[in-house]
Amino acid sequence: MSETLRLPVLPLDDSVVLPTMVVPLDTSATEARAAIQAAQMSAAVPGAADKSTPQVLLVPRLNGKYPAIGTLGAVEQTGRLPSGEPAAVIRGLSRVRIGVGTTGPGAALWVEGTVIDEPPATARAQELAREYRGLAGTILQKRGAWQVVDVLQRITEPSALADSAGYAGYLTMEQRVELLETIDPEQRLELVTGWARDQLAELDVAETIQNDVREGMEKQQREFLLRQQLAAIRKELAELDGEPGTEEEDYKARIEKANLPEKVHEAAMKEAAKLERSNDASPEGSWIRTWLDTVLEIPWNERTDDEYDITGARAILDADHAGLDDVKDRIIEYLAVRKRRSDKGLTLVGGRRSGAVLALAGPPGVGKTSLGESVARSMGRKFARVALGGIRDEAEIRGHRRTYVGALPGRIVRAVREAGSMNPVILLDEVDKLGADYRGDPTAALLEVLDPAQNHTFRDHYLEVELDLSDVLFIATANALEMIPSPLLDRMELLQLDGYTEAEKVTIAQGHLLPRQLERAGLEAADVTLTDTALHQLASEYTREAGVRSLERTIARVLQKIAAQVATGEKQLPVTVDAADLHGYLGHPRHTPESAERTAVPGVATGLAVTGTGGDVLFIEASLADPETGTTGVTLTGQLGDVMKESAQIALSYLRSHGAELELPVGDLKERGVHVHVPAGAVPKDGPSAGVTMTTALASLLSGRLVRSDVAMTGEVSLTGRVLPIGGVKQKLLAAHRAGITTVLIPKRNEPDLEDVPEDVRNQLTVHTVSDVREVLGLALEPARSEAAIAA
Repeated sequence: MSETLRLPVLPLDDSVVLPTMVVPLDTSATEARAAIQAAQMSAAVPGAADKSTPQVLLVPRLNGKYPAIGTLGAVEQTGRLPSGEPAAVIRGLSRVRIGVGTTGPGAALWVEGTVIDEPPATARAQELAREYRGLAGTILQKRGAWQVVDVLQRITEPSALADSAGYAGYLTMEQRVELLETIDPEQRLELVTGWARDQLAELDVAETIQNDVREGMEKQQREFLLRQQLAAIRKELAELDGEPGTEEEDYKARIEKANLPEKVHEAAMKEAAKLERSNDASPEGSWIRTWLDTVLEIPWNERTDDEYDITGARAILDADHAGLDDVKDRIIEYLAVRKRRSDKGLTLVGGRRSGAVLALAGPPGVGKTSLGESVARSMGRKFARVALGGIRDEAEIRGHRRTYVGALPGRIVRAVREAGSMNPVILLDEVDKLGADYRGDPTAALLEVLDPAQNHTFRDHYLEVELDLSDVLFIATANALEMIPSPLLDRMELLQLDGYTEAEKVTIAQGHLLPRQLERAGLEAADVTLTDTALHQLASEYTREAGVRSLERTIARVLQKIAAQVATGEKQLPVTVDAADLHGYLGHPRHTPESAERTAVPGVATGLAVTGTGGDVLFIEASLADPETGTTGVTLTGQLGDVMKESAQIALSYLRSHGAELELPVGDLKERGVHVHVPAGAVPKDGPSAGVTMTTALASLLSGRLVRSDVAMTGEVSLTGRVLPIGGVKQKLLAAHRAGITTVLIPKRNEPDLEDVPEDVRNQLTVHTVSDVREVLGLALEPARSEAAIAA
């Protein structure tokens, strides 16, 4: 049966005493001193506890609150600490459930308490005790408390073993109170076992970190000593061999051996001298070593010999690319001039070599990027490609200052280093995709690189020595010339790649695209045959583009379907694909002539435009509002730019002022609103070349005469009705040919541009050159229908 006792309360603010614990307590506080004195006087109190040893009730006070359970403590000794403060040694005896308050001698607080009997230990408690004993022993060993480990091993009772965790310094006040309030030994052991696991995991992590730090320090010290010994050994060997032995002397020897240009040699020797004076622990030493390594890796005196076999170079260009005669002719001209200069022993012009800068502009997929490799191969030069798309930092071109962490030379210097010669072909890909922000404008940094009059003294911010780029053949590629600043474009020789004709696409497909895709699909040339008729249909009805990128993807789809059908047993190789078979592989054609359908009502005209993807057909629609329901004025839709909006205003103004002359009913325009729309409203459009098309659409609307479905037109219109010249004639005629247009109207002053159009395209188109809007209307509009015909 549990015993009831009257005990003085000794509150504990910063500790918890559990049964079996023996602890010294500071009793300088008034409450503690009163509790000890009361316990000592308790022998005279009737019904008190053990008269031989004073007893107190030890109650932890957590945030001003007391738990329901305290610890019966025996005051075994009182005295003073070395500092002079009063203290007592108290042994925890058992848990006591705190009852009501009572009276007793002294000034202490007295309460009644019931001693809690310990439940018997279960088999699970014995198992947990063994586990906790091992965990606690490991923790004590890691802390170096070997003597305490022996004491811990001698505790066999599970309850006492669990309460011994009160000595653990890693437990918080809240955890000790929770341990005090847990009566069942099995539950107490589960708590202390979990806390011991967490503490052991923390100790393991701390030990791992400490070991890593110690190993790192030892490795640095060992590396320092080994390097010092290695330097001494090298010095001794150098003295025996008569060669330089230190790192600085090794750099100097490499500099002398590299046969650098005079100014570069001076700068490198100066940096090597700095390295000799710098401290090994200084970061400046690593900067100097990186700079010297970069300078020594640049092929200052390496140049490849140009291949002057003009016929062979042309054969290589023709084999790699079909069409592109302008580019091929320019490369051949460049090689021919180089050959004549070499034959006469003229290698420099005013101290400079005869480098060149070409700009290949055109829609995607016409072979601009791949042409660079073919040019390098035809000239026998090394090739390097610099992708400029999306670059916004000027330092990417000119390099970073050496004072920055992670500084590197610019992309131009890195391209020369990777090419391994001073006269490579460097392809500056997507130069129109360069950006600009607060870090600078990369296009401005290219001004010096691409100027043959300046680039023989190009200075990279990282190298800070002159680099001769005048013998480099730069080839820049771009889709949209208007995105390139005029000063930069002025430094390049522009070659326009306007796209391929349908016949050229078929030739490219047979000679290049189909063999490449057969290899990628794991098929042999004899396994699959695509007829010319099928390729023509692929180029005209399944893809409509200036280049051949979509055509290649479409061929790949056909081959992949064939490979899948062969794998499933549906077909057997070899397979021949004709035009009639394409529907089964690709579905219905994506592009069919739609000019006749779109122009079947008055007020719709077919125009020609140039976009970033090449030439394209543009339909312009016009409508008149009813006086009773519509508004007056002009409405323009289709994401039109300012220039295109002005073209519509000019077209309407011309028709208003010349309506009577053109026999158009323009008198009621003041009461009816005009709406001009250019479909594909999600695509922004701008430019003056749609002027004649807008004029024709409005004239068709007012006269009720249809625009001929086989006619497309382009040209800027003036207020006086003059048709002014525009650009992109070749791309626009190629687009008209792809769309099935047979008659094209262009400005008279663009007639010389027809020479650039492939002959087979010119033969299939009827091109009219016009200088006045009246000519346009006479050629584009259908004849007026009689009233009988209209009634019928």
